Amino acid sequence: MTDSARAYDGSTMDRRVPRMIVALAILAVFFVIELTAAIWINSIALLADAGHMLTDLAALFMGTVAVVLARRGSTSPARTYGWHRAEVFTAVINAVLLIGVAAFIFTEAVRRIGHAPEVPGVPMIVVACAGLVANLVVMALLHAHSTTSLAVKGAYLEVLADTVGSVGVLIAGLVTVTTGWPYADVVVAVLVALWVLPRALMLAGTALRILSESSPGHIDVPALRAGLAALDGVLGVHDLHVWTLVPGQDMVTAHLTAETDPALVLADARRLLAAQGLDHITIQVEPPGMHCPAAEDPVL
Repeated sequence: MTDSARAYDGSTMDRRVPRMIVALAILAVFFVIELTAAIWINSIALLADAGHMLTDLAALFMGTVAVVLARRGSTSPARTYGWHRAEVFTAVINAVLLIGVAAFIFTEAVRRIGHAPEVPGVPMIVVACAGLVANLVVMALLHAHSTTSLAVKGAYLEVLADTVGSVGVLIAGLVTVTTGWPYADVVVAVLVALWVLPRALMLAGTALRILSESSPGHIDVPALRAGLAALDGVLGVHDLHVWTLVPGQDMVTAHLTAETDPALVLADARRLLAAQGLDHITIQVEPPGMHCPAAEDPVL
């Protein structure tokens, strides 16, 4: 069974969802605590970490919804792929949120240059330690399933990144307490924003690539075409399309013109595609003369 198949296996889903719900509750509680503390002591570093924790919540909620909806599927004939793309649309929203948080932090940091407010270090240390503990607990809850579900893995990586942010806030608090340097808070906030921004852009790029139905970056489509064309009895390959439904579920369709037993050609083609990690396959085997070469479709 492939990773993508395991990710949507019913028994595995039943074990994942309770852990993800508990992780959501923990993050929600500490997001409120961190946001309240950031506003109370006027700490931009805590505010940046709270913003990142909000994206953790969005990512984890997205993963939970994706797991549940993918398992439930759809009873509507209008949605033959079910609800799998819900994860992708939510990823776009999550990316926009991340970029917005980073932009706000940069703007606030620039505003504070030259007249940084006095931020008490002890509350920063206390809240950062609490946030760090919360992140570590959530990571422990998600780790077991992060290797078999890309939805869980995405949320796990978000929390891992936020753990780095909590460590940064802790360092800023310690520097503030020991040296009284007023810009430790601002510097850490900018570093957290710099950590967030490229990941947001990568997330947006991945989601938009999927929505545009471009071929997956890890699949060499010309080599795939050449491999299918080299199968015994295959005279030509056309209407070859490779795209991603959701991360971990790559799809492929192809028409093969063959002069031998279609069942043998189909079996060979399936083995070739399975070796590339492609198990969501639709292949049509046609007799010679059925396809017009001039009607060749571009490869996606």
